[in-house]
Amino acid sequence: MKTYRKELWFEFPGRRGFVNITPEVEKCVEASGVREGLVLVNAMHITASVFINDDESGLHADFEKWLEKLAPEKPYSQYRHNGAEDNADAHLKRTVMGREAVVALTEGRLDFGPWEQIFYGEFDGRRRKRVLVKIIGE
Repeated sequence: MKTYRKELWFEFPGRRGFVNITPEVEKCVEASGVREGLVLVNAMHITASVFINDDESGLHADFEKWLEKLAPEKPYSQYRHNGAEDNADAHLKRTVMGREAVVALTEGRLDFGPWEQIFYGEFDGRRRKRVLVKIIGE
């Protein structure tokens, strides 16, 4: 069995955003040499997310609006967590959007359903954060 590990680094200039990281994960798959197996992609920070969905700008705007309704950033005083950092909403948004994605590898390619892509979601940006890509298989 082969294994492969790589860290992808991101730094958003603003507080929140989404980026399609599928091309970076595909490069990892190619570099790994694994043809049949699994790819784990997970956010290594508690205020960031990795998830699978459609790469459609309207949907991303809907995510932002929906998440802000569920866990509004302000007023900061509404959260008991806030104090040293005012990012409680980011922790809650990450919980909703998820920590990781696992995708099957078949014949050296990500085995997606129609329209599926891998995304990094940032909910408390303005600093470097990493995503782990771990690939195992033959």
